[in-house]
Amino acid sequence: MADNVASLFRGTAAHSPSMAALARESDGVGPIDFCIPCNPYFPTPGMFDELAGRLREIITYYPSSADTITAELCALLQLPPSCVAMGNGSTELITWIDHLLVRESLAIPVPTFGRWTDQPMETGKRVDMFPLMESNGFALDPAQYIEFIRARGTRVAVICNPNNPDGGFLSRRAVVNFMDQLQDLDLIVIDESFLEFADAESDPSVVEEAVLRPNVIVLRSLGKNFGLHGIRFGYLVANPALAGKIRSMLPKWNLNSFAETVVFMLKEHGAEYMESLHLVRRDRLDMARQLSALPGLTVYPSQGNFLFVRLPVGAEGTVVRDRLLSEHRILVRECGNKIGSSSRFLRLVVRPETDVRRLVSGMEQVLYGSRRGAAVPELGTGTSYSSGTAAVDRLISETNGVGMPLAAQAAAMPSLPPAQTWPGPAPAQAPTGMPGLVPAPAPAAAMMPPQQQPAARMPAPAPPQQQPMPAVAQMPSVAQMPGVAQMQPAPRMQPAAQMMPQAPPMSAVAQMAQMAQTAQAQAQRQQAPIPGFAQAPSPAAQAQARSMQPPPQAPAMPAMAPAPAAGLGQTGMPGLRNRGLTAAQVRGRTEPEPTPAPQPTGWPAAGAMYNQVG
Repeated sequence: MADNVASLFRGTAAHSPSMAALARESDGVGPIDFCIPCNPYFPTPGMFDELAGRLREIITYYPSSADTITAELCALLQLPPSCVAMGNGSTELITWIDHLLVRESLAIPVPTFGRWTDQPMETGKRVDMFPLMESNGFALDPAQYIEFIRARGTRVAVICNPNNPDGGFLSRRAVVNFMDQLQDLDLIVIDESFLEFADAESDPSVVEEAVLRPNVIVLRSLGKNFGLHGIRFGYLVANPALAGKIRSMLPKWNLNSFAETVVFMLKEHGAEYMESLHLVRRDRLDMARQLSALPGLTVYPSQGNFLFVRLPVGAEGTVVRDRLLSEHRILVRECGNKIGSSSRFLRLVVRPETDVRRLVSGMEQVLYGSRRGAAVPELGTGTSYSSGTAAVDRLISETNGVGMPLAAQAAAMPSLPPAQTWPGPAPAQAPTGMPGLVPAPAPAAAMMPPQQQPAARMPAPAPPQQQPMPAVAQMPSVAQMPGVAQMQPAPRMQPAAQMMPQAPPMSAVAQMAQMAQTAQAQAQRQQAPIPGFAQAPSPAAQAQARSMQPPPQAPAMPAMAPAPAAGLGQTGMPGLRNRGLTAAQVRGRTEPEPTPAPQPTGWPAAGAMYNQVG
C-alpha cells in the first residue's frame, strides 16, 4: 500500500479513497477507519447476522415504494408522513434542495460539509461563505452570521448543527431565534445529520418548529447514526408543501432493499440504538483526553462523533495522513481541501478505546519519531496535492467562486507590500479578499487594552484583508467552466506563500527566542495608538494615566506548543499539561452534567431521541 498511497488520493473525486479501493490495495483488509463518521456500535452483531441471513432475499427483489418505507420510519419517529421526504442519502436531498429551492444565492459557514458549498456552485449559484475563525475555536456566532447574510443579500441560509468538521453546536433556542430573525428568506436549512451524537442539551432538534414554518427544512442522516453509510438513506422534515415538492421529484424506488430492511428492523432495537449513542459520547470524551496529551496538538470541542484537531507547527496534513496509512494502516481525514480549513487540520472519527490507543501511538511516531516533542517537517515538492471534488476545484480555481476568471482578477489587483515591512495593522486600503467570504468581527477580548486581556489567548490573527482561503490558494488553475463568466467579478487574494516568506528550520532555543521577541513586538503594537480613532490626550491626562497604571512586567516566555483556541482554557485532567479540554468543554457544556434519564423501553420519538441513555 505504501507505494500507492499518493495515487489513491489523487485518483479519487471524493476527499478519500473508498474502503473498497483501500482493501484492494492491501490483500482485502482495509485500514482502521478514523475518516468516515460512522457509529461503530450499531447495528449490533445480532442485527448483522439477521441481515446476512436475509442477503439473498434482499438483493434479489425490488424494495417497496419510498412511501411505504417513509411511513414506517415516520411511525417510529412519530412524524407525519406528509412532512417527510426520504432520499438515497442526505446528498440526494441536498441536490434536490439546490435544484428546486435555491434560486440565486446560498450562505453557509465554512469550513463545513463540502456538498453545501460544492452543489450550489456547480449549478451556478452564488455561495456566500461565512468564515468560522480559528481564533474563536471555529464557534459560530449566529448574530454575526445574520449580519453577514443581510449585508450580502443572500436568499437561502444553511446551518449545520453540529457542524462538520469541527463539531460546533448551537442550542435549540439559538437555532429557533436564527429562524425567527430570517423568516423573510426564501429558505433556511438546518442540517442535523450528526445531532444524535450531541449531548449538550436534552432536546436539541428543531423538527417540530420546521413543520410549522413556511421556509424551513431540517435535514437528517440515517447512515451516520445507524453506522450504515453503505446503505444510502436519509430524510428531511418540513411543512407539507416543501416536503411534498421534494418528494414529488424523487423516483418511486429511490430507496433500496437494504434501507427498507433496516428501517423495518429498527422498532425492535430502540434500546440498543440509544446505548450505542451513549458509548460514542463516552468514547468522544476519552479520545479527546488522549489526543490532548500529544504535545502541540489542539483538540476543539465537538458535539459530533468526530474531533477536529490542529497539528503541531511544522506538521503537514497530507504527509501525516499518508504516513499513518502506509506505515500504521490508519485512515484519517485531512482537511486541506475543505474551504475555510487547511492541511494543518485533521478530522478524526470517534472510535473505541483500543483503536484510539493505536491512533495515538501512530501519531506519536509520525509526529515526533524517536524524539517526543519534535514535529514532523513538511516534505518538499510533490506533496501539496488536494483531493477535493474535481468540478468544484475547477470552479473555485478558475473563478474564486463568483464567476470571473482569476487571470482577469489578478490583472486588476494591486500588489501587497512585503509582510516584514508592515509596521502594525494593515493599511485601510488593503484588498478585501473574496466576495462571499467576509470575516466575522473580532472577539470582544481582542478590543481590550493589553493589561486587561486574558492571560491565555491565541496570538492575534492576521487582518482579514490579508488572509486568503487556504483551499482556494492551493487549487491548480484550469480552463474556465461553461456558464460562469456572466457572474460578478471579485478580486483575488495572493497565496499565503507569496505574502509570508518561508523561514528555514530553527533549533528549539532559536524558536523560543523568536517567539519571545514576537510576543513583545505584538504587545508594543497593541499599546500603540490607532490612527484616526481618537484625539491624543493632553500631557496632564497622560501623566495622570501613567500614575494609575501598574508597574511594567517582563514578558513571559511563551510555551513551545501552540496555544489552544480562545475559550478552551485550562484543564483539570491529569496528563493534559493545560493544553487539552475538560469533560464539560468537550461536551460543549457550561453547567454540571445532568442526571441520566431512565433506560428507554422502546424506540424514541424524533423530538426526544437523543439523551435517554447517558
